Amino acid sequence: MKKGNCPIDTFINFVKGKRKATIILHLMQSTKRYNELLKLLPDISDRMLSKNLKELEEDGIISRKVYPEVPPKVEYSLTDLGKEIHPILKAMFLGGRRFEKLME
Repeated sequence: MKKGNCPIDTFINFVKGKRKATIILHLMQSTKRYNELLKLLPDISDRMLSKNLKELEEDGIISRKVYPEVPPKVEYSLTDLGKEIHPILKAMFLGGRRFEKLME
């Protein structure tokens, strides 16, 4: 992850992407399997979800646990860093709702 010129840019670089912030918000509620996330995000393609999960894992925001079963069972959860990001994203979510109401 590249560092921005401003701490706000640095933060945005971590969560920008097709629905990364929403993925983090869903994982704050509970650990999820891949198909659960896919159902919760109907407007994201399978390929894009995989890409975002991989990037979030590389950035240390989520962890991926693979169970040695057939078929393979994979679960995603937030790391401590991901949990630290949650209050910021929740504030952004509430701010977005407020602006939506103002735009109506």
